[in-house]
Amino acid sequence: MLLAGGQGSRLYVLTENTAKPAVPFGGKYRIIDFSLSNCVNSGIDTVGILTQYQPLELNDYIGNGQPWDLNRNFGGAHVLPPYTKTSNNEWYKGTANAIYQNIPFIERYQPEYVVILSGDHIYKMDYSKMLQFHKEKGAECTIAVITVDPEDATRMGIMSTDENNAITDFEEKPAHPKSNQASMGVYIFTWEVLKQYLIEDEADPNSENDFGKNVIPAFLRDGRRAFAYPFDGYWKDVGTLGSLWDANMDLLDPNDPLDMRNPRFKVYSRNYASPSTLLAPGSKVSNSFVAEGCRIEGTVENSVLYTGCVVEAGASVSGAVVMPNTVVKRDSKVHYAIVGEGCTIESGVTIGLRPEERGEEAWGISVIGHGKTIPTGTVIKPKEIV
Repeated sequence: MLLAGGQGSRLYVLTENTAKPAVPFGGKYRIIDFSLSNCVNSGIDTVGILTQYQPLELNDYIGNGQPWDLNRNFGGAHVLPPYTKTSNNEWYKGTANAIYQNIPFIERYQPEYVVILSGDHIYKMDYSKMLQFHKEKGAECTIAVITVDPEDATRMGIMSTDENNAITDFEEKPAHPKSNQASMGVYIFTWEVLKQYLIEDEADPNSENDFGKNVIPAFLRDGRRAFAYPFDGYWKDVGTLGSLWDANMDLLDPNDPLDMRNPRFKVYSRNYASPSTLLAPGSKVSNSFVAEGCRIEGTVENSVLYTGCVVEAGASVSGAVVMPNTVVKRDSKVHYAIVGEGCTIESGVTIGLRPEERGEEAWGISVIGHGKTIPTGTVIKPKEIV
C-alpha cells in the first residue's frame, strides 16, 4: 500500500498543481518511480496507490501500471482515491485512516503481510529481504530504519532498540531525540494484527489516525512484537526544495551512491518517446545528466536537464535542475536553481548565483514554478521563489 496523497507543501510552487510523488526527478523519472520500482524488484505484484491531493497528473502517469510490469489480470497497480460510501464519506484523515478506508481492497487478496510505503522518498530497497527479517523475528510490525545526523532527528520518527533490534521506544519528531535511528516510512505488518489496530484506532475519537503518532505507539504499549530493520543504503526524503536539489545532484556523483547503474535493480518510469538530444557545435556539457529530446547550444555544467529542454547559444546552466520542456534563451544564466516544467527563461535573465560569487549575500537555491515565463533582463536572487 503506497501512500501518495500528500500535498508536499514544503516544495511550494512545485506542488501547487500536482501531487508530490508526481514531481519530476533525476532527468527522466518521477519521485513515485522509486517506490513502485522497489515493489517490482522485490517481487510484489499487487500495489494499491492511495491518492488525494491534486491527483490528475499522478493518475495519468500511473495509468494501467504497464511501465512497472503492474498491468495484471489479478493484482497489479490500483489507484485508490477516497470514494463515496453509504455513510461516513470523507477524505483520508491520516496515514492510518487511509489504510483503514481500504480494508475491503486489501481483503480481496487475503494477504498474510502488508507493506506500507511512502511515495515521496528516493531510495532503492529490496523489500523481500525486510520481509524475511520480519518472518525470522516472528514480528507483527517491522519498521525500516536508517541512521541520521542528530540535527535531522528532530523532524523524523525516532526509535530506540535493544540488542535484538526489538523496538523499545518510538517518538514522532521528538524535541530531544533519544537515538539517531530514524523511520524510513517503510513498514511491514502482519495483516490480521494490523487490521485489528486500524479498526480500534478509527473508533478512537481522539486519535489523529496516523501510523507514527497513534498505531505504532499502540503496538508498543500493548507489548506487540515490533522490530527495527536496519538499512544502510542511500535514502532521502525529498520533502524540501533543498533536499530535492541535493538528491538530483547526488545522481552526478561518480561514486553512484544511488546505485543507478545496477542493471539487476532498475528504476522503471513512464518515458514518452522523444527524439535524440542535439549537442550543437560550440556547446559545452560537463558532469551533467541531459535527457532525451534536449537541444544544447550553450554551456551546461553539473546539472540535471529533463526531456525536451533547450539551452540556447550564449546561455549557461550550472548546478541546476531544469525540468521538462523548459527553454533557457540566449545569454541567460541559470545557476544553482530549480526550474519547473514548461518554463521560458527569456534572453538576458540571471537566476541564482554560484556559491563562489555570492559575496556578502546569503546563498541558496532559486526556484521557478511550473509554466512560468521570466521576462528579459530579470534578476532572481538566491533563495527567491517565483
